[in-house]
Amino acid sequence: MAQPAPSDRELDILKVLWKLGEARVRDVHETLCQRGQCAFTTVQTFLRIMAEKGLVSQRAKGRTLYYKARYSPQRAAARFLHKVFDGSVDQLVLSMLAAEDTSADELKQLEKLIGEARKKKLKREES
Repeated sequence: MAQPAPSDRELDILKVLWKLGEARVRDVHETLCQRGQCAFTTVQTFLRIMAEKGLVSQRAKGRTLYYKARYSPQRAAARFLHKVFDGSVDQLVLSMLAAEDTSADELKQLEKLIGEARKKKLKREES
């Protein structure tokens, strides 16, 4: 059974969990709603639903539940790539470069990352 994709609000909660690792509802709520723009019980309900969907795991320690993301940033990025760009990495990169004012240093770093990815890919193909 395929894991469901998160909604926008669930993705916001996942971003917090990716940053914090395993966290209590209170930790997620404090990070997500720093100006009190959402209720603790709303975050609690979202996390319960996300656990039912398999987007997060939960474990109990005493009466406290701890949550951890099961849906990874890589999976979110891959979903975005396939949903918006039909899996075309070059179109994604070109679109991002056109949308953002990219500095020469950032472009140099991208070239380095592409070179490293190319080396890893060639190594895997040789194995």
